[in-house]
Amino acid sequence: MIHVIAFYLFATIVVCSGALTILSRNPVHSVLWLILAFFNAAGLMILLGAEFIAMLLVIVYVGAVAVLFLFVVMMLDIDFAELRAGFVSYLPFGLLVALVLLAEIVLGIGLWSVGPIELAQRAGPVNPELSNIQAIGALLYTRYIFLFEAAGIVLLVAMIGAIVLTHRARGGVRPQNIARQNQRRPQDAVRNVNQPVGQGVEL
Repeated sequence: MIHVIAFYLFATIVVCSGALTILSRNPVHSVLWLILAFFNAAGLMILLGAEFIAMLLVIVYVGAVAVLFLFVVMMLDIDFAELRAGFVSYLPFGLLVALVLLAEIVLGIGLWSVGPIELAQRAGPVNPELSNIQAIGALLYTRYIFLFEAAGIVLLVAMIGAIVLTHRARGGVRPQNIARQNQRRPQDAVRNVNQPVGQGVEL
C-alpha cells in the first residue's frame, strides 16, 4: 500500500510541477519547478528499481543542467516581453508537436492495456541477485568497455575543441603573464606615502 501511495504522490507532483514549469511567468520560478519535477521523477525511478537512472536525474539533470539554466536565466538580461510577442508565430509548430506527443501517449496507453512486457524474453536478462547499478556496471566494463571508452574519447575531444575555440588569439587583448605576476614583490605593488593633512591623494 505504501508503494501505491508513494507512486501517486510522486506522479502527481511531477505532473503539477511540469505544468507549472510551462505556465510560470517568472523564468526563475520555471527552473525551480523543473528541479522539483526532476527530484520526483527520480523518486519514481527508485520505486521502479532503477537506482542508476534516479542517480543520473539528480546528479546530471538537477546538479548540472537545471542549475546551469538557473544561472543563465538569472545572469542574462533577456527581454521576455519581446519573447512573448513572438509566441503567436510559433503557435502552429507548437500545436503540431503537441499533437505528435498526444498521439504517442495514446499509443503507449493502448499498448500498455494490451499486456505487460514479458521480462523473460528480454535481450539482456539480469541476474536477480544483482542490484540495478551493479548490473549496469558489469555490462559497461565488460561487454561494452570499448564503446564506453570510445564515448569518453568523443567527449574529451569535444571538450578540447570547445576550449580551443574559446581561447583563440584575439587582437586588442592584454594577455596575462603568469611569470611576471609570480616575480612581483610586495614593495613593487605598495607605495608608502606621508600624506599631508588637508590635501587629496595623488594617484
